This record gives sequence, C-alpha cells and structure tokens, in this order.
Amino acid sequence: MAALAAATLVAYEPIRHNGFVSYDDASYITENPNVTGGISLQSVKWALTKSYAVNWHPLTWLSHMADCQLFGLNPTGHHLVSVAIHIANALLVFGIFRSLGGAIWLSAFIAGVFALHPIQVESVAWAAERKTVLSGLFWLLTMAAYIRYARGPRLSRYLLVLAVFGLCIMTKPVVVTLPFAMLLLDYWPLERIRGPSFAEATEDRQRASVKWLIIEIIPLLAMSAILSGVTFLAQRGGEIVPTLERLPLEYRAANMFLSYIKYIIKMIWPSGLAVCYPHPRAILSDAPVVICIILFILLTAVFIYAGRRRKYAAVGWLWYVGTLVPTIGLIQAGAQGMANRYMYIPMLGLLMIIGWAVRDFTAGRPRAKKAAAVMGVLVLLSLLILTRMQVRYWENSLTLFRHDIEVTKDNVLAENGYGCALSKLGLVDEAQKHLQNAVRISPAYSEARNNLASIYLRKGMLNEAIACFNEIIKRNEATADIYYNLAAAMEMQKKYDEAIKYYAKSLEMNPEDPDANKRMGIALLAAGKTNEAIGYAKRACELTGNKDAECLDALASGFAAAGKFDEAVRIAEKALNAAKISGRENLIVDIQKRIKLYEAGQPYREQ
Repeated sequence: MAALAAATLVAYEPIRHNGFVSYDDASYITENPNVTGGISLQSVKWALTKSYAVNWHPLTWLSHMADCQLFGLNPTGHHLVSVAIHIANALLVFGIFRSLGGAIWLSAFIAGVFALHPIQVESVAWAAERKTVLSGLFWLLTMAAYIRYARGPRLSRYLLVLAVFGLCIMTKPVVVTLPFAMLLLDYWPLERIRGPSFAEATEDRQRASVKWLIIEIIPLLAMSAILSGVTFLAQRGGEIVPTLERLPLEYRAANMFLSYIKYIIKMIWPSGLAVCYPHPRAILSDAPVVICIILFILLTAVFIYAGRRRKYAAVGWLWYVGTLVPTIGLIQAGAQGMANRYMYIPMLGLLMIIGWAVRDFTAGRPRAKKAAAVMGVLVLLSLLILTRMQVRYWENSLTLFRHDIEVTKDNVLAENGYGCALSKLGLVDEAQKHLQNAVRISPAYSEARNNLASIYLRKGMLNEAIACFNEIIKRNEATADIYYNLAAAMEMQKKYDEAIKYYAKSLEMNPEDPDANKRMGIALLAAGKTNEAIGYAKRACELTGNKDAECLDALASGFAAAGKFDEAVRIAEKALNAAKISGRENLIVDIQKRIKLYEAGQPYREQ
C-alpha cells in the first residue's frame, strides 16, 4: 500500500507547478465569493440550499471552501488535496478488491492502474473537478460499508450504508448509479443472489431472499431518484442541457455507441487525451457508428455468455456500461461528446474483467504467472510516465488548450479557451484568430462570439463588436455579460441612451453585478441624469463593501456633478486610499487630479 501511494505521488509530482485554469476554475473557486471566503455559517447555508454551476453538490463546495480557508488561492494546496483524495481512493480500491476475493497481486494491479492511468489526470489535476475524486471517495466508502453489511446484516450497518451514501449524493450527481452497482456485487462476488445457499434453499426462502434484497435497495434508489430530479432541474435552469431541437435524439444515440467503444480504446491505448472532445454529431447510419454498434452488441453478448461460468465477466461489463449511463450522452449535459473524467469509476468494471481473466489464465501455470507479473509492472511503469506527461498539460490554460487543439479537430471549446488565454497575455491578434476559428466551427456558440467581440472592443473595432453582440441577441442567447459588453461598446461610441438601455437589460438579469451598476452610473452621468447616476454608483459601492476604488470614484464624480463637492472630495479620498491598497498607479494619478478639481468646485468631465 505504501508503494501504491508513493507511485501515485511520483506520477502527480508535476502538479505542484500547476496553477488554476480558465475552464470552470473561476466559477468554482477563484471568482466565487461564496467559496473564496472559506467556511462560515453563511457559506455553509449557501452550499446546502443553492444550486450553483448547474449542480447541487454541497459537500464538494465545502471541500473547496476548506481549501480556501487553509491555502487561500494558492493553487498548489488545492491540487495536493485532490491528489491526496485520489491516493485514498486507490488504497480503498485495493482494500475492496482484496476483500472481494482478489489475490494481493491482482488487487494491487487493479488499484495501480486506477491510480496511475493518465485518463484519471483530468479528475485529479483539474481543481474544479474536485467533485469527481470526492464522489469517488464516498462511492468507495459506501461500497466498503455495503460489503461489510452484506456479510453480516445488522440494522446499524445498514444505517451506516445509508448515511455514507447520503454524503455521497452530496458530491456529484453521477453517483445515482451506485445502487445498481451494489446489486451487481450481490450477484458476484457476494453471491447473495446465486450463491450455494440460495440454490439449496427452498422456493419460499429464495423468494424471501430476493424480496429482502429489493427492500434493502429501495431507500437507496429513492435517494438516487431525488438527486436525479434536483440535478435535472438545476441543469435545466442553467441551460446546460440542450433541447432535442438543438441536439436530436439520433445524434445522442450515435454518440452513446461511439463513446462506449472510444472509452475502452482510451483506456487500453491512452493517446490523444483531451479535456474537450467535440461532439461528433453523427447519425446511426454513419459507418463508424455502425461498427461501434456491432462491437458493442458483440462485446455484450460475449461477456454475458462468459458470465454463465465466469461471473466477473458479466458483472464487470454491466458495471462499465451501467455506471456510464448518466454521462453517456442520452441526457446531454454540456457541449462535449465524451470526457475522461466520466471514466473515474466505470473503468473499475473493465479492470475487474482484465484482472480476474488474467488470474484464471495463469492459474496452475507458473511461467505464465511470472510473465503476467513482469507485464503488469511494465504496464504500471508506462502509465506512471504517461500520467506525469499528462499532468504537465494542466500547468495553465495556455498549455491545456494548446494541447487539446493539437490532439483534436475542430474543437470549439479548445479554440475558445486558447483564444481567451492568449487574450489575457495581451496577444490579441493571435487570440482573435483562434476565437474566429471557434465561431467558424460553431456559429451558435455564443460564448466564443462574445469573447471575439471583446477582442474587437480592445482593438477599437466597435462596429464589428456590436455586430457580434447583436448576432447573439438575435439567436435569443444573450446573457447579462452580452448586454453589458454591448452597452460598453455603445458607451465607447458615446451613444449613452443606447448604453443605458443595455446596461438596464444586463442588470435585469444580474442586479447584483457591481461593474454593471458602476458603468450604468457612469453612463447616466454622461447623459446628464445625475441623481439616477448617484443611485447606481451607491449600489455598486455597497456590493463591493465600499472598498472598490473604481466604484467609489464613480460615486464621487456623481456628487461633484450634483454640486456636492465636499461629499465628492470625501468619497474621492476613500477611492484614493482603496487604489493605493490595490497598487493601481494609473488610477491613483487620475483620482488625485479629480480631487483637485472637486476642491476647486469643478466637476470632472470625460474628454
């Protein structure tokens, strides 16, 4: 076990150099005020009662809050906690398979592949994907508790199963399939359904046994059903689930068969791993889909038939197929066709088949057993090296999305992410090229069009930016950010009435946005509506705790425009102190100039 933990640490050692990435890390951690403040009564209440980022997973939020409490926004601490959880999961995998009758070497191999396979890197190295490793921890703890209960049924042990599963469903929605996995374990290797005692029992005893298994599983199924409903409502509300008009059922079914086969290929030959796999948008009659359907049917028939004598074959295959159901694409969430993180638990089913098949093949064959041992060590060493390489791609947004562009084709998410990363580095021309690629690949992808419009704004290409925003609005996909950016473009053209109209639309959708309140105040001030401007500037200051220099500066300008120069000077001095604390030299100089104007009884007017 120590060797397993050490090998995992070696594989993930490069993670200490990694930062946060722009893919969900902002909304989950770095720009989420409910998380960055650490654990408090208010944040705990928020985690338990709110659906945020289109999911309800309070335990995951609490883990992020604990990280911020301990490490602040130092990414190394966040990453190392995820690695520690992954190591704990690998040790649990070893212990569970050992308790289910696996030999030490077999259990160690399964746990080693689980820990070191590069397909797992996405779940561990991506800070926002904490929910996968955390759900894996509670999934495995629930399994351990259930195995203990199954071998010695007692009410206290059953209540422990319910309690741990209750925590499990608070980590990630995909755990809804865990009751199904428990029933598979009842069939094999726990033999609670078809064991010798069952076969020798009377018909009445057999019926009673099956009835009791059903009764046992009902509370767990009920908990899964409730979580499924909550998740569907949360994702519907977040508009992450595409309608059948946008993604027809035939596309979803075709992608399902493609994904089942592709995941197996990725596990056997982990090449070209990416965080964003474009949706193939294939139909059932396409040749690759037909081949995958045939392969899927053949594999299912082979493993079910083999399961008559070697039950692990049927159980492992059904585990793989069943635990992937929530993420296989029939109920599509997001734009991706498939994702490596979805294999975190399902791959155990395939490893079960491989491990027990090797054990059966080498039984009574010393030479074959030695060859298998050597091969196993080589496989684990290869996986360790590949995982170290894969971890490095997660160093930052630039390395992550550049790699995705290299290993995938027409990847709109990667082009958009890479363009945004380049934009943050000030490489606007290169950013523009990749964002234009994203819009070309998917004209309906409003986020890429919005980011491209932001580049146009930075380059002063106002008409092009406005055209982008209007196209998004025409598609009925406008968000608060879209209206905010369109208003900013109008303001830059000094079309203040238009700017005010669009800032108002942005605030209708997100009234708590301090930037939108601030800019609305500035636009109103430019339009000569001083009293209204002061109201919005005050609201912006309230939303930022009266500590944001720009919001205070806007409020001071409003008071000066109203002729209240003493108040303007007082607020401007607070803005100056806030600017000094944040080290914003240019803003400090500007505010100092404005204070002199206010002291002289002159309002500030933009040139």
